[in-house]
Amino acid sequence: MEGYMEKAVITFDNTQRTFHLRNETISYLMSIEEGEILSHLYFGKRVTGYHGSRHYPRYERGLSPNLAGRPGEVDRFYSKDVLPQEFAGNQTGDFRSPAIIIKSADGALATDFRYDSYEIFSGKPELEGLPQTYVKQDDEAQTLAIKLKDKTLKASVVLYYTIYADRSVITRSTRVFNESEYSFSIEKVASLQLDMPKQAMEVISFPGSQFHERQVERAPLRQGITEFSSRRGASSHHMNPFVVAVDPNTTEQTGEAIGVQLVYSGNHQFTFEKDYIDQVRLVTGINEDGFSWQLAPEKSFQSPEAILVYSDKGLNGMSQTYHHLLRERVARGNHQYQDRPIVINNWEATYFDFSAKKIEAILDEAAPLGIEMFVLDDGWFGQRDDDRRSLGDWYEYTSKLASGGGLRGLAEKVHAKNMAFGLWFEPEMISENSDLYRQHPDYAIHIPNRPMSLSRDQYVLDFSRPEVVENIYEQMTAILDRVPIDYIKWDMNRHMTEVYSTVLNSEQQGEVAHRYILGVYDLVDRLAKRYPDILFEGCSSGGGRFDAGMLYYFPQTWTSDSTDAAERIRIQYGTTFGYPVSSMTAHVAAVPNPQTQRITSLETRGDVASSGVFGYELDVQQMSAEEKELVKQQVAFYKEHRHLIQYGDFYRLKDPFLSNEAAWEFVSPNGNDVLVYHFRLLASSQQNFTITKLVGLIPEGIYVDQETGEKFSGDELMNIGRYDDPTQAGDFTAQVRTYFLED
Repeated sequence: MEGYMEKAVITFDNTQRTFHLRNETISYLMSIEEGEILSHLYFGKRVTGYHGSRHYPRYERGLSPNLAGRPGEVDRFYSKDVLPQEFAGNQTGDFRSPAIIIKSADGALATDFRYDSYEIFSGKPELEGLPQTYVKQDDEAQTLAIKLKDKTLKASVVLYYTIYADRSVITRSTRVFNESEYSFSIEKVASLQLDMPKQAMEVISFPGSQFHERQVERAPLRQGITEFSSRRGASSHHMNPFVVAVDPNTTEQTGEAIGVQLVYSGNHQFTFEKDYIDQVRLVTGINEDGFSWQLAPEKSFQSPEAILVYSDKGLNGMSQTYHHLLRERVARGNHQYQDRPIVINNWEATYFDFSAKKIEAILDEAAPLGIEMFVLDDGWFGQRDDDRRSLGDWYEYTSKLASGGGLRGLAEKVHAKNMAFGLWFEPEMISENSDLYRQHPDYAIHIPNRPMSLSRDQYVLDFSRPEVVENIYEQMTAILDRVPIDYIKWDMNRHMTEVYSTVLNSEQQGEVAHRYILGVYDLVDRLAKRYPDILFEGCSSGGGRFDAGMLYYFPQTWTSDSTDAAERIRIQYGTTFGYPVSSMTAHVAAVPNPQTQRITSLETRGDVASSGVFGYELDVQQMSAEEKELVKQQVAFYKEHRHLIQYGDFYRLKDPFLSNEAAWEFVSPNGNDVLVYHFRLLASSQQNFTITKLVGLIPEGIYVDQETGEKFSGDELMNIGRYDDPTQAGDFTAQVRTYFLED
């Protein structure tokens, strides 16, 4: 780690009044303009120095207000309405989307924050109570803290910019301080604002739904406002908190891309605004819809963090920057770099109808196949025989597993077969038919005297209340202290309605959704610290809370409740734009698939699932001897290549949203080992001959096809490529090739 400080530099030029953040790959430039307005100059490929080339032209524009002042002393050629800025106010001359709105005691909504001071220091400040990127040594990064003040409101904001030494990354966050004698209400506060000059631009977003998470949409940015957001109380299946701004010519391997990812699991908002002279503003943070925060005198509010990534090596370059950062400086704990176990889950084999005998029969079949972990899913607690009861009652359903010695006896049987034992929880929810609800109906989020909306026959616990969080913590620790558990699947199966907390006053109701997420973070953080050897996996009806915020606590997340291999190709492809493969769990399910009734081969299902953190979600007792033998082969293959898949460099090669194919590749950091997956979606009576070209190899190296023994140079595989197998019959076929570098 020596020499980091030479590679990450932040300087202030007192003559030009410019800040320059740079490392070996990127630069970020700002200036202090007239009236102490903090102006954005540049973000992109590294420049060695700056000499005023982006000084904003002065030009009078009709209906664009000038800075407040007396007539005759105002520059009519200077307006915040068009000036690129770092943190725009509200109702004070800039009509574009603001970064901050504060309602003062008199009800006014105007904000006007001007430059006050700055500080540069090594390392990175900790954001209390929030997930975040981190450093292991202070010389790994430098941070710039710029203080802005609104003298009328007697408020200040500190904008934090951290640049890593060896990553094309700048992290951003905002802290608001109330320096007045009165409380005021924060109605909006951005984690990041990025103003960009006129340029052709497209935006890639990742919308979806349950069973269709993180689909890839790419569209030109048009004049006006384009928003990507969630107001469901979770980051959601429907719009992931991650967007990419790209040049129209950017591809997977070439061109410029700017990624913006929010390290947050709640309501989020990404607002692009293209103004009347085609400049672009991006503002992101907590969704302002339904949000407000009462800030008392001498108190402060911290926004979530945003991760800004620049790539001039296409979308794969951007993705790999995120993959490494999230694996290495967001994920934490004992399992951060550990090879993740191959799991079998009983859900699709038994649903709620299981007994100790049924579970032991599954274990007897699974253990000889080489599967490493058994996970007991929903139904082990309270009186849980269906999904209409017992959420909130985290005590053992003793009669269900009594013949096998209860949960502890089952765990011991699993361990005796040299398998790890996992357990399902849904800690954030409550059933009306539960002991907890009968004792504390007020624990459910609700509005007094208004009917409550059911979803999946359950309500949401009010995790904005510390005593509710503490109740669930005590229930869970009572189980975890008694039963030897190696893994927890943490589920969350509905979104928030009737958002209200009975313990907050009327002026604080806009705080509920954010306080809820802070409560979730508090609970998972305490549990992860108390049980450092437990592997936690996030889940939310599949991939409904697949975000960098949860990755800070859970090193992996269930990617989707769709286990259909054909749909999973696109879901997993889209997920890899912003998230590492080590975070993406993927299982082989039975056919016909429970969600789509589609039949795909066991080979294809195995190949799709083995492109992530691998496992099975089916009843092995129903498999034929031939199928079990194939499972053994799949398990052996995954164990051989697991570390490469989970921690190697990942490249997307062919886009299943644009063609009848998908292809991706795993390459070891030294370039010695290569694993290539190719999928054909639909068959044709006149099958096309397709070629796949690899990337990331050593050009002069000689690579050996592990199956055939054929030899190819690295540049041959990258520039000429190889034909994909056209002889495979049927829809949804897969081909996997492995290569190793010849000594």
